[in-house]
Amino acid sequence: MSIVVWVDGSFVEPRERALSALDHGVTVGDGIFETCAVYGGQAFALTRHLRRLGRSAAGMGLPAPDEARIRDGVAQVLAAAGESAGRLRITVTGGFGPMGSGREDGEETIVIAAGPASPGPTSRAVRSPWVRNERSAVAGLKTTSYAENVVALADAVARGGDEAILANTVGELCEGTGANVLVEVGGELLTPPLSSGCLAGITRELLLEWAAEDGLPVREAELPFSVLDRVVAPGPDDGASSGVGLALAGSVRNIQPVVALDGVAVRAGELSLAARELFDRRRRERMDP
Repeated sequence: MSIVVWVDGSFVEPRERALSALDHGVTVGDGIFETCAVYGGQAFALTRHLRRLGRSAAGMGLPAPDEARIRDGVAQVLAAAGESAGRLRITVTGGFGPMGSGREDGEETIVIAAGPASPGPTSRAVRSPWVRNERSAVAGLKTTSYAENVVALADAVARGGDEAILANTVGELCEGTGANVLVEVGGELLTPPLSSGCLAGITRELLLEWAAEDGLPVREAELPFSVLDRVVAPGPDDGASSGVGLALAGSVRNIQPVVALDGVAVRAGELSLAARELFDRRRRERMDP
């Protein structure tokens, strides 16, 4: 299945030039986006994603996105994509703007695209040499200013991984380039709080809610980046790992236990596996929880 693209009400070819060369999302990254998993031709947790899109717009100082127009575009794109689609991306930019950082009043640009996705059940992560700025003007917002994520992920891939994990500027564990992080330690699955500068992930949010309902010990906690040293520390028995597990949470990937960190094989933790099973089971119950 090819990628289906809809721009401001019209379908375009994936490689067709469909935006103004002076669209502010292109020139300065003045835009926001959401990515949803797609199951059976339907976008998962669309309402939560649109709610976060609105929060990102407010944080960027952009007008509230036209939700009715976006929902209509989503319906058109998913109908055209068919049931083989696995991923949906909604992008909203500030529209036409000047060549500099200033804005002009104008109509937003909306781009909606759907395409295939084939996430694996596990991940191979790499610790990034770069950090997330938890005091940035756009900390916690899902913006199209994604260059630092592109660089960090390319570095991770070059080192044999499929995701990079970043600290923040004060040495706390923060997040991945496209995922939240979960550390299994002391009989709990811990994820950094939003104060760390991480994104308020939809998968993270749902896991915290569903784990509380099902009695799985998952909660927020501040963690030093150095906790990852314990993930790769030799275990007392066979040396495979120390028993401190690691997992990633994100749309499309859902919950992925990490089975290698910096090229060192590690065990998928029992709680990480239980969280993956819990999320897979609960997300099948409701398409828009």
